Parts: sequence; C-alpha cells; structure tokens
Amino acid sequence: MQEIPKAFLSRMQTLLGEAYPAFLREMENAPVRALRGNPLKCTAFSAPTDIETEPLPFSGGGYIFYSDSIGRHPLHHAGAFYVQDPSAISTVAAVTSLLRPGMRILDLCAAPGGKCTQLAGALHETGMLVANEISRERCRILRQNIERMGVRNAVVTSLDSEKILAYYPSFFDFVLVDAPCSGEGMFRKYPEAVEEWSEDNVVMCARRQKKILADAAGTVVGGGYLLYSTCTFSLEENEQVIHWFLETHPEFTLRPVSADVAAVTANGISVGGQDLSAARRFYPHLISGEGQFLCLLQKEDGLRGETQFQNALRPLTKEEEKAARVFFTDALGYIPQRLSGLRDNVVWIPDGMDGCPPGAFCCGVPVGNVTKGRLIPHHHLFSAYGGKFLRKVDLPAASPQCGAYLRGEGFLWDDGVDNGWCAVHIDGIPCGGGKIVDGYVKNHYPKGLRIK
Repeated sequence: MQEIPKAFLSRMQTLLGEAYPAFLREMENAPVRALRGNPLKCTAFSAPTDIETEPLPFSGGGYIFYSDSIGRHPLHHAGAFYVQDPSAISTVAAVTSLLRPGMRILDLCAAPGGKCTQLAGALHETGMLVANEISRERCRILRQNIERMGVRNAVVTSLDSEKILAYYPSFFDFVLVDAPCSGEGMFRKYPEAVEEWSEDNVVMCARRQKKILADAAGTVVGGGYLLYSTCTFSLEENEQVIHWFLETHPEFTLRPVSADVAAVTANGISVGGQDLSAARRFYPHLISGEGQFLCLLQKEDGLRGETQFQNALRPLTKEEEKAARVFFTDALGYIPQRLSGLRDNVVWIPDGMDGCPPGAFCCGVPVGNVTKGRLIPHHHLFSAYGGKFLRKVDLPAASPQCGAYLRGEGFLWDDGVDNGWCAVHIDGIPCGGGKIVDGYVKNHYPKGLRIK
C-alpha cells in the first residue's frame, strides 16, 4: 500500500486514542471482501460451495470470501450475489427492519450499485426505487448492476441533488445519501484515495455533503427516514455534518440502528454538546472491513408530495404494440398490462411506479426495441423476468455449455424445447437470453459482459 499521509495518521491518533495502535496494525493487512445473496433471484441463498467463505456477524446475507476470480464465477454473472465491502453491506443491513414492500425509496448517490440493489431486494419487487448517480459514466455501471441483479422497479437517473428535489418534493419513504467523500476508509483498497487525500479536500467534501444532505431532506415524506453514510473517518465529514444538519433541520431526529450492526461498530462522537452516539463508526480493527460511517434520521410527520415533472414515458406506436404482442404471446404466453415507450425502447413498468423523469437512463425493465416489425429483446428482460419465460435452458454452473454461453458462444440443446426466444438459467437462476433454432441455442448474452 502507498505510504499514508502523516497528517491523516495524526488525525486518526487524536480520534482513536488508545485504539490507534490496533488500527495502525490492521491498516497493514490486505483489505477484506465479501458477497451477499440477491433475494430477487435466490429465495434462500447459500454461498457457492467452490469458494471459501465465512458468514458476516450481522444481518444482510453476507459472507467474507477468499477468491481472486469471483467476477468470473457463473453465479456472479447470473446475479445470484453481489461483491461488496463488509462495512458497505452493514449500512443497509443496519436499517432493514424499517424497509417495507411498497415503499418509495431514493438512493441519491447510487453508483456502482451495491447499496442500491440491496435496497431493491428489501422491496421484494414492489414500490419503486429511484437510483441516481450524477456521473453519467458511473451511471452506466450502476445500470449494468441493476440489470445483472434483475431489479424490476428502478428508475435510473443522472441528476444533481437540486434537480432530484425539484422532481420529488416530500415524496420518498426512505432516502439513502451515501455521500461522495475523501475516502479515508478506502485507503487499503484504493491507492488513488491515498494520493488524492488532503485536509483541504476533507473540508471541500464536507461542504458538498451538506448541500447534498439538505437537498435530500426535502425529498423525504413526513415520518420517513434519511440514512447518511460515508466511507471516511473524518469528523468534518461525519458527525460535524450531522451536527450541522440537526441544527438547521429540527424536523429530523437521530434514530438507533439495528442491534447486531451496533454491536460490531463504535459509537458516533458527540459534537458541540450534541449526543451523536446513535451514529455508527465501522473501523477495520474492530471487525473485518473498511471504514464506514452511518447515521439514521427520521423526519417528523407531514404531508406527502407528488412528482413534479413531465412524464417521459409515451404510448407505444402501433408497430411497437403489434411486435410486443407477438413477442410476449410466444415467449411468456401472456401480454404484460403496463407496457410503455421510452425513447426507442419498449419498457415494462411495474405497479407502484409513478412515471419517469426526463432524461432517465431507464425505467422499469427495458423489453427491447422494434426493428422491421420485430421486437429484439433486451438483456434486462431475461435477467429480471427469465423465470416467466415458457422456454428455459437451465445450465449447471460447471457444465461446458455454461462456459460456452458466458463466452458468447452458441451450443447444442437437444431437450425437446421448440424454436424461439428462451431464458438461459444457471443452476436455476435467470442469467440472460438466447434463441433456440432446431436444437441449437444462439447466444444473446451481451458482448460487454462475456468472459474473455
């Protein structure tokens, strides 16, 4: 690991006191990685038996794992699990008891998608999730992970917090602000975080976090929750931001998180005489994982707002409607009720989703686009709704056909399945799509996802 700045170490020594030597020793060790199961695809997840794992000591369905090739594992491609830092898993796990099906949830700084897809799992395909990321490049990564995990009820946007507030005033039951920060908690994991660190950057990040958090507060419905988190240790970006927020937003109150996460984290640090011990600090010398801070806030009762934008969804054209009817009748045996158009795509909108803001990357599940009167299906459709396809090709993860499919190759499948579009499953989990032609499966797995 690159040499850690002395100014940072001095700050940590002041912050930790007697615990500082233990922290320093742990920072010399390699970072720990974990995975968590995806309830949208696995009703009862167990860690892959061909990977050495150990369960995390808190809820969230997570396991520490020991493998250098986890991203190539077939079940990772199928979205059976998500690779995530243990402390990052703890953030949503700390509030899971508050999350209910049918909620309206906003993840304001959602890329790359770990916490976002964890929130989607808690919704159980109900309600709606707005997954926002201001960086359009990172938003593409976010969208890919939402596809892989089979999320059906997300709107993916790339907007600043002020625009989100204008579109969704007092709208969401639960809002997560995983704020951009100085990244002190990621020093072991990302050398660039060490290179970019400075005390000036800490101050700049804190200023930006206050603006984002203030905008996020306006999107929370009366009685709703706001969860603030960072991957840094600094008081300026954590407790001092919360102290400022509670002073300027008296309608919010600090709330405790789940007991199992509280048991493996340190109390928040009081600022200005304000007791912030209910906030949580995740230190690598206390439990395996990187640095994390989280704080749960609840808004006092109030009215619920409505969306304030012109819906970007449009009715299907006659050509799209006809092509969708032919495709779904053949592939699923029925036609979904809520099909709409979004730019050049047909999209499947689930119940509970209130429109689509202008410029959204996607909304619901992209079904595909219509070319020369035929609907060409989108990968997201197979990932999210593969279990509903009439034709299914289920490949054992260790089979040669599975390896061929993930490399983008076709393969023989003489199992009496008739010709047409099919969903390709891996060990029973929807992964992607293909087209059966006389006992041969033509590959429809996207080129950018294939194993090289």
